[in-house]
This record gives sequence, structure tokens and C-alpha cells, in this order.
Amino acid sequence: MRHSFLDLDGISLELSQDGRGPPIIVLHGIEKLTNDPPLFDLLARRARVIAPSHPGFGQSPLPDWVDTVDDLSYLYLDLLDRLDLSDVVLVGLSLGGWVAAEMAVKSIHRLARLVLVSPFGVKPGGREARDVPDIFALPPDEVSRLVWLDRALAPDLLTMPEDAAEQLLKHQEAAALYLWEPYMHNPKLPRRLHRITVPTLVVRGTSDRLISEAHTRAYCDRIPDARSETLAGAGHVPEYEQPALLADRILSFAGFTPAG
Repeated sequence: MRHSFLDLDGISLELSQDGRGPPIIVLHGIEKLTNDPPLFDLLARRARVIAPSHPGFGQSPLPDWVDTVDDLSYLYLDLLDRLDLSDVVLVGLSLGGWVAAEMAVKSIHRLARLVLVSPFGVKPGGREARDVPDIFALPPDEVSRLVWLDRALAPDLLTMPEDAAEQLLKHQEAAALYLWEPYMHNPKLPRRLHRITVPTLVVRGTSDRLISEAHTRAYCDRIPDARSETLAGAGHVPEYEQPALLADRILSFAGFTPAG
């Protein structure tokens, strides 16, 4: 993929791009291990893929005025305007799924389809229910068990190079900033989801221990034209564990020829 930087609202936003054709914007999740995951290459065989690094992730700096998912949603709506994109397939993974949903309730005029993969953002349980385990308080091994089905693919701070470990810790710090309070959700979002009037697909790995079926139902029950699908052989990060299956689901839903 081609890597570049775009000055957007004073942020030197890191962008990864590849492919030609209709645009697919991919918003990454809490696990950003590389700028070139296999999913992007598979999607780029049939479309133009644009994948920004959230402020605080990758090489995108984190200014002091960006500290919520709401901030990210407005930032990426500005990105769509700056790039003058239309008929966009917006794909959000995990944290990125929450961001994508917040974007869509604000404005859909540049969107054609919405794909939410293992999305945070809603709280299906009651006030006192712990709907998502506290990944910021649990030991790393337990977090790995919750996120990954194939733990051999999970990053290991003790064995990875020092610069990679520092980058991973920086990502965890940024994730905590966006996700901590209120924890993993926006209590007002469910009442706004009816504003999403583009076809929407909600995808969940069958072995996801962070996002439950109740989260999927909460999105699908409130988005008028939404349906859900599951991916076998994947936990919370199907973009790494089942990239080919996920790419085919996204491309088929978008009306593109599957990647093969």
C-alpha cells in the first residue's frame, strides 16, 4: 500500500491507500499491528481502499483537542469532504466500528453502505452490567484470550522488538483515551441509530469474547436496513484471523466481485 500524510484540521493524518475503483474507507480497531494487513490487500483487488491511522495510532499525532470517539467521527467526515468521495463503503473494525456508526448518524450523504465489524459503541445490558470486560485492568494474557481465537497471532510485548513494543503501548494508551469513559459506549447512540438509512452489515466473529451477540442485536434492532452475519474461526479481530472470509463478506455486501 502507498503511505502518505494529509494535513487535516492541523493533524498530519497518516493514510494507507491501494487499489482502484469505488472507494472503501476502513477504520481500524484497537489492534493495529501493521499498516498493511491482509484484509486491505484483498479489498484493494476490487476497490480503492483508504485507511487512516487514528490520532495516537501509527504515525498520526494526537493533539490535545482530540480525545473522544465523537472527535474522530467529525475528523473522518471532514476527510470524506476533503477527498470529495461519494458512494463510499465505510468499514469500521472494533473501535473503528463505533466511529463509523457515529459518523453515519451525523451524515450519510457520502455513504453507500456501512459495515460494522465487532463494533463497540452500544451497551445492551443495564446500568450496572459489565457488557464488555475491562481490558485496561486485566492482565495482558487475559486480554489476549478475550481478543484472539488464534493466540499464536497475538502480539507479545516480551518477545517483539523494542520499537514495536513502544508502538503497541502507545496504541493502548490512545485506545484507553477514546474508550474509557463512558466505557466502550455512548449512551445516546442507540437513540440516534435510526438515522442510518443506508444498508448496513454487522459482522461478529463467533469466538469474540469482547462483543456479544447482544451487541449485534442492539445495532440491528435500531438501524432500519441492517442485517448481521457471523464469521467462524475468528474472535474479535477477524481482519487478522479470517481476512479472506471477511473481505468476501464486505465485497459481496457492497456489490463488488469477491476477492477470490
